[in-house]
Amino acid sequence: MLFTRDEIEFSALLNILQTPVGLLETGIGIVCILIALQLARMSFKHWFSSHPERYERFLPYIGLRLVLPVSAFFLVLLSRLVWVHFSGERAMVLHLFSAMLFWLALIRLCCAILRQAFPDGKFERHSEHLLTSVLWLGFMSWAIGFDVMVFAWLESISFSIGASRLNMLIIVNALIWVSIIILVALWASRLVEARLMNLKHLDPNLRIVFAKLTRIGLLVTAVLIALPVVGIDLTVLSVFGGAVGLGLGFGLQKIASNFISGFIILLDHSIRIGDRLVVDNRTGYVTKMTSRYVVLKGGDGSEALIPNDTLMSNTVINQSYSDKALWTSIPVQVAYNSDLELALSLLKQAAEQPRVLHDPAPNAFITLFADSGINLELGFWVADPENGFMGLKSDINLAIWRLFAQYKIEIPYPQREVRLLGDVSVVSK
Repeated sequence: MLFTRDEIEFSALLNILQTPVGLLETGIGIVCILIALQLARMSFKHWFSSHPERYERFLPYIGLRLVLPVSAFFLVLLSRLVWVHFSGERAMVLHLFSAMLFWLALIRLCCAILRQAFPDGKFERHSEHLLTSVLWLGFMSWAIGFDVMVFAWLESISFSIGASRLNMLIIVNALIWVSIIILVALWASRLVEARLMNLKHLDPNLRIVFAKLTRIGLLVTAVLIALPVVGIDLTVLSVFGGAVGLGLGFGLQKIASNFISGFIILLDHSIRIGDRLVVDNRTGYVTKMTSRYVVLKGGDGSEALIPNDTLMSNTVINQSYSDKALWTSIPVQVAYNSDLELALSLLKQAAEQPRVLHDPAPNAFITLFADSGINLELGFWVADPENGFMGLKSDINLAIWRLFAQYKIEIPYPQREVRLLGDVSVVSK
């Protein structure tokens, strides 16, 4: 092994670095690293800048990751041998530099192999670089005893809470363990949620319910595991039970109501993803359902966040509750001298479009004898309302215009008849 934990203490290393010999060794080590850094840049420019696809190849990528630490390691090793040969003394700082570079190369190699072992997109280069840096810094702090000094400093910062004596080391240790356990729980919940969402034979609402219950259960379990690990007695939680209940009764009442309403909506299947809803004169399709709100996307692309409590307490029109097909109509006016039976037949013929259902078939009606003409209305069922009505109505109106022009059915203009009663004398000057 190139370096052991007991080989040099952190305080001794600081003393060496304050001497002219230590500073000279440090300067030599930095020069070696700068030379290696230039070699790494030249290698990247020559092999990877114009060929980014080589990032995905195993051996070229590992070679790129090892250029800097390996070349710097050999340069430092050569410098240390020259130093020992001419001075006859052990180069402790250069020895530390060589150990740091050796372990950096080894950690980079292991992380690069780990990244290649994962499927594409699961472990990116940025994540690999971050993991490499954390492992290397952690190892070197352990090797030179820096962690001992940090732990002693954290233990020196202590304070009392009631009868308990706490210090910063206990608090930091607790935060780290709680964070790790909760992150693992969130990661596991995402895996379970992804599996549940892929179960096509299961109702979509039940998938969402099971996914949310799994996430809540794993988080609660993570907290129950994390608290004893860091030395907190679970009986302490009973002290906060009344406070939490009081908070839910006042400040968190609306949040709790939305949360419970969300589960009721999911379980009773009254609203599902893809349903067409009318809420407060706003029409849209449900694109997402969360524990707090439902996302309603309108035809213009805008998205409204409707609280679950609103869907439970107000009247909601679900236009696709049992059948997603919708009925709509187009008003048309014809002149009084028109053949009404022919006009009604032509309206039905114009509604023969791919998106219009044939069962029930389109139908035409006489709705009003108006001032300027006779009002007719063409009603029909649309099989796919999620694709909108504007284009379909435009096609039907165009077909009506062509058929009426072919069969001489007149669409009247507004007409007004003015009668003058009595004698009108015109005075001219």
